[in-house]
Amino acid sequence: MVDTVMCRVVSLGSINVDRIVSVTADELAAYAERFDWFPDRGRTVRVEDVPEDFTVDADEIRHGGKGANQAAAAARADASTKMLGTVGRDHETFDVLPALAGVGVDGGRIEVADAPTGTAYVFVDESGDNRIVVHPGANAAIDRPYVRAQADAIRDADCLLLQNEIPVAPVEALLADLADDPDRPTVLLDPAPVEGVDPLVDAAAVDYLTPNEHEYAALGAALDDFDGVVVRKRGGDPVVVERAGERLFTVDPPAVTPADTTGAGDALNGVLAARLAAGATLREAVETATVAGSLATREVGARNGVPSLAEIEAFRSSG
Repeated sequence: MVDTVMCRVVSLGSINVDRIVSVTADELAAYAERFDWFPDRGRTVRVEDVPEDFTVDADEIRHGGKGANQAAAAARADASTKMLGTVGRDHETFDVLPALAGVGVDGGRIEVADAPTGTAYVFVDESGDNRIVVHPGANAAIDRPYVRAQADAIRDADCLLLQNEIPVAPVEALLADLADDPDRPTVLLDPAPVEGVDPLVDAAAVDYLTPNEHEYAALGAALDDFDGVVVRKRGGDPVVVERAGERLFTVDPPAVTPADTTGAGDALNGVLAARLAAGATLREAVETATVAGSLATREVGARNGVPSLAEIEAFRSSG
């Protein structure tokens, strides 16, 4: 039975301020020539220190962070949602917490660190595809004591959303603690950025892995021992759901004209968690989440286009 009221989702992860930059092919080539770590299309890379000559003239400032984006998507899909993470003392300047509260996310456990709020530089090309450079900022302050203090909220959840934009060590310790807990939440891991994520993929408590095509290829042998469900996000191509290398089913995304693909995967993840928490079957949850991911691309910004559950259902009915 699907329960659209009592399902509970917790997202432990990053909270960012996104700086959106519209770029041409020539501008992208110039960035790639100057910085050998500059991401390819659809990739996210994390840099601990932003070079002084990495000059970015943002067209827009938006709210982001994979953790916060996924929490917002889950809340929009009618899940009772908590966000766990850290922001900087500048968070009021960017209305970071009110933005989460405005879509129904409970941010009461978010702490303030002595560092700037995390930043993502989101380069959007003329086709709406993105390349993302993340500077952790306050997200790096998430440590084992903070995560340990959230144990009650995490264990009370139906689904736990994780990503790889916060330190790995406290998340790895959390997963080890959850592994033998019969009452633990269902755990969904988005392995992005993919660098350094292997210890989380190896954790026995991870039930769902949601890589995009680049991440899926980069994980390589790490997937061989993963016995959970893999939901492969493939842009405009069908989502592939598999387990132990066996394809279970595929889901075709609806055709839309994308303005910005930033946050599409986050929308899919958040809605997937919300629907699984509500008791939906895996197929129904993936179908609903796939529609959400596609609809989210129709507006610029990681959260602006994230649809409500009612909007998703209306779209599916109209097709």
